[in-house]
Amino acid sequence: LTDTPIIYYIHPGEQQMSTPTFTVEYNATSPLRDGTVLRSDLYIPKGTGPFPTLVQRTPYNKLFPKYIPTFERLATAGYAVVVQDIRGRWASDGEFHPVFNDDWKDAEDGYDTIEWAATQPWSNGKVGMVGASHGGIVQNMASLYRPPHLSALWVDVAPTNAFRWEVRQGGAMALHMYGALYLHGYDSQEIADDPIAIERIERGAEKLREEIWKQPFIPGGTPISVVPNLEKVLMHYYQDGCYNDWWKQESLDHAQHYDRMADIPAVYSSGWYDPFAAETSEQFAHMASKNEAPQRLILGPWNHVSMRGKGSSFVGEVEFGESVRWGDHILNQERFRWFDYWLKDVETGVRSDDPVRIFIMGGGTGGMDAAGRIQHGGQWRYEKNWPLKRSIQTAYYLLRGGGLSTSLPESAQVPTSWIHDPENPVPSISGNVTGFYEWIVVPEDLDSAYVPQRARMRSLIPDGPLHQKEREHTVVPAERDPDTPPLLCERQDVAVFQTKPLETDVEVTGSMIIKLWISSDALDTDFTAKLLDVYPPTIEYPEGFHLPLGDSIRRARFRDGYESEKLMEPGKIYAVQIELPPVSNLFKKGHRIRLDISSSNFPRFDVNPNTGEPIGKHTRTEIANNSLYTDAEHPSHVVLPVIPSK
Repeated sequence: LTDTPIIYYIHPGEQQMSTPTFTVEYNATSPLRDGTVLRSDLYIPKGTGPFPTLVQRTPYNKLFPKYIPTFERLATAGYAVVVQDIRGRWASDGEFHPVFNDDWKDAEDGYDTIEWAATQPWSNGKVGMVGASHGGIVQNMASLYRPPHLSALWVDVAPTNAFRWEVRQGGAMALHMYGALYLHGYDSQEIADDPIAIERIERGAEKLREEIWKQPFIPGGTPISVVPNLEKVLMHYYQDGCYNDWWKQESLDHAQHYDRMADIPAVYSSGWYDPFAAETSEQFAHMASKNEAPQRLILGPWNHVSMRGKGSSFVGEVEFGESVRWGDHILNQERFRWFDYWLKDVETGVRSDDPVRIFIMGGGTGGMDAAGRIQHGGQWRYEKNWPLKRSIQTAYYLLRGGGLSTSLPESAQVPTSWIHDPENPVPSISGNVTGFYEWIVVPEDLDSAYVPQRARMRSLIPDGPLHQKEREHTVVPAERDPDTPPLLCERQDVAVFQTKPLETDVEVTGSMIIKLWISSDALDTDFTAKLLDVYPPTIEYPEGFHLPLGDSIRRARFRDGYESEKLMEPGKIYAVQIELPPVSNLFKKGHRIRLDISSSNFPRFDVNPNTGEPIGKHTRTEIANNSLYTDAEHPSHVVLPVIPSK
């Protein structure tokens, strides 16, 4: 499935898993510089030490059952493993701040933990860090302060700029972060002794698909309000549309401080359907350009979690093939190969690898497997750089009537117009989200105390590619026109632009920019974009399978940037730019490249009320008449990074 062989490294320690080769010490204490005590579980190999050390710091409970097999495997492979509850979480003392801010001491805590671990009798003084999502953030924060014994990293699916992609994408709020606050709230120490508050969080999470409609969010008006620290965070998320001093804090935007990060070997991994693929790839590019130590990038067809755990060969309704089924088994092999070299001085060949490993989606049979998933396929490929230097930035122009072409549009074309009704937004069928969980109600005959919280969670928006057609779980208004078409491309408020069936295969790999010329009769409104790979019609999908590759948004008042807001003059034509996250996809011969333009994508993003009132404080909604211009004087287009065929 690949032109370049990929070497899987099996650590000798894996052959010893049948017998205990390590001991575990629970709640080992490590004091911090301010006297606060953090507690860690230590997995120490048996035999003659000292041992290279791996640190994972987490807010999600060091005893979380899903984590433990990995810690045991790492210890069996000869690593001393330190698994720590961060400040104010679970077994550790101190006050937890539910979002990173300047009085949140995690960078110092990470520094102190690494240096403490390095001086223990079981450590050889070489310390690496592992962890995903929040566990990746704490690695980056520690790297900013350069603890002397920090020797290597593996940063997985970590946001680096909360404003740009995690929370305020394109000036709108990415509502998955509202859902994520319920997770932090439920087990917050702030309400640990308040069963009424815990129950309110729980009931709110069970009714999340109802709660997201109750906008604007106001202080005291959401279930999150029972956790005061979290409510403050929500109000910043929802109302701070400008890139202000709150967003500029190094703990919320450490991307602006990449130059301060340690010059040590690091791997950055993510997936095309993870919300943080753009940040992961941009961090790699920056660190590779500044550092002497080797940097590596891995991007697969994964969402935020599917690389780990049991692994999966599919995401959403799309099958990619067995080579993408990593899970903890392959991930641990890869991590052994990385850390054995840097922490044990064992030759594993990592220095000779090309720095970039990406999965190019597409090229499969297009048939349906036994589970009803489309066989999109793909292959792994090594590259020497990111972004790919050989990509050709190719403009595809939006044409009146729905065309998408590399040819320039004609003059004097009538604009494409639609009505954006905030009370009936375009629904999100799927999307790059994380933590957007509604909780399944526990049946009355079961005691909810014995049902694991995470066993109750399902994503409000499926976090992977689905055919763009409404289904039973899709979030839609309680009352709307019953004749609303379920196919998004058939809605009157979605403008569809697509190529003719391709005459040859076209590979697109990299990030994309969309430039639109627009107008509206509203003072403010939104414009959304979604890139799709459209399959030819089949019996199962007579309209063709509409495979989403990436989406984004731009709030018009932020068309000139996020330092200030500029409302529109009704009827005036403006240029707006929408940034799509990176992707790698082979559009096969006979497929179409499609771009959908609209003014809403809910609940992926909050809906613009169109009134021009202060962000997050609107008092009403208005219908907006929005127009998109596609003539020679206003050549709306998307720039695709096309990879030339060999």
